[in-house]
Amino acid sequence: QVQLVESGGGLVQAGDSLRLSCTASGRTAGIYVMGWFRQAPGKEREFVAAISWSGGRTYYADSVKGRFTISRDNAKNTVYLQMNSLKPEDTAVYYCAATNRISGGNDSARRYNYWGQGTQVTVSS
Repeated sequence: QVQLVESGGGLVQAGDSLRLSCTASGRTAGIYVMGWFRQAPGKEREFVAAISWSGGRTYYADSVKGRFTISRDNAKNTVYLQMNSLKPEDTAVYYCAATNRISGGNDSARRYNYWGQGTQVTVSS
């Protein structure tokens, strides 16, 4: 089992920045990819960004490219999501996810078998 704990959400104004953190514990040696998803009220959960745990290759949703940056610190078992130039439409609960499954798309929630509890990000206009 892998446990994920997120932190760093909050209320900001449009144009501001926030950094989310997600620390993994437990059987982290088998993690292939870690990612961030978000879910706004009345909407489905959507992919935001992902990073391969070994090589550090990154993947982004088109809606956040150029504004968000995902990174990892393997020594701390932590993945970060730096969010710049935030917009009101970025408002959502942000979930950290991890997977030890080899196959599947990095942007597919079905691939991820471990999830954090979520952290609220609210961007006011």
